[in-house]
Amino acid sequence: MTAIKLKVPSIVCKGCVDTITKEILTHESGAKVDVDLEAKTVSIESEASEESIKQMITAVGHTVE
Repeated sequence: MTAIKLKVPSIVCKGCVDTITKEILTHESGAKVDVDLEAKTVSIESEASEESIKQMITAVGHTVE
């Protein structure tokens, strides 16, 4: 598994956290996902590439720095 940490400045509420978590787990059911609302970061442990994780986050309307 690879650990990835991404800055997602568009996270503003618990709903954003839930949406991002659900999207990643839909595609990577074995992933460990931790979304930090205050820090606006998403930490993932997954077999997926960083690029595919970024695509999942942007697919639900969020921006990744």
